[in-house]
Amino acid sequence: MVGGILGMGEKDRQTAFEIAIQLGAVLGPQEAWLTLRGLKTLSLRMERICHTASDLARRLEAHPLVERVNYPGLPSHPDYAVAARLFDRCLSGGMISFDIKKGTAQKVFRFMNSLELVLPATTLGDIYTLLLYPAQSSHKKLTSEQRAGIGIGDGLIRLSVGIEDADDIWEDLDRALRKAF
Repeated sequence: MVGGILGMGEKDRQTAFEIAIQLGAVLGPQEAWLTLRGLKTLSLRMERICHTASDLARRLEAHPLVERVNYPGLPSHPDYAVAARLFDRCLSGGMISFDIKKGTAQKVFRFMNSLELVLPATTLGDIYTLLLYPAQSSHKKLTSEQRAGIGIGDGLIRLSVGIEDADDIWEDLDRALRKAF
């Protein structure tokens, strides 16, 4: 479910209205109620997610089986200063990507198959910690050379941090990393 608001000038209103009629772009009452209910705890959930993501990014960066971590809340990230300036209390989001050392599809699949708490998914963003393997999902149609050109190697994993306990997520990631090698 996706909810939102569309703002525009009078010139585009009729076109947007016609598209909405054709697509049925109106939330049902149950979906609208769920959206309103979820908004009440959004700031609490995002604060928890951001703190957990920051903790996990630091731990992943220090892990001997991880080659590189992409998270704007880490001082090693090229945009760290920008993130520190823009994000309140350095809450730099809940998305992390990382490359496992000498990453191959086989190692990534062993890692993913060893996870118990973190769930492999085709889309990211939930209260649960999810991950996907871009080389076989979001960027599957690109060649390995094209993926490498945009920083997506065979060992890259995207992690969407949820609201679970940081130590529980870490134990799952660490154990699965060790099993992958």
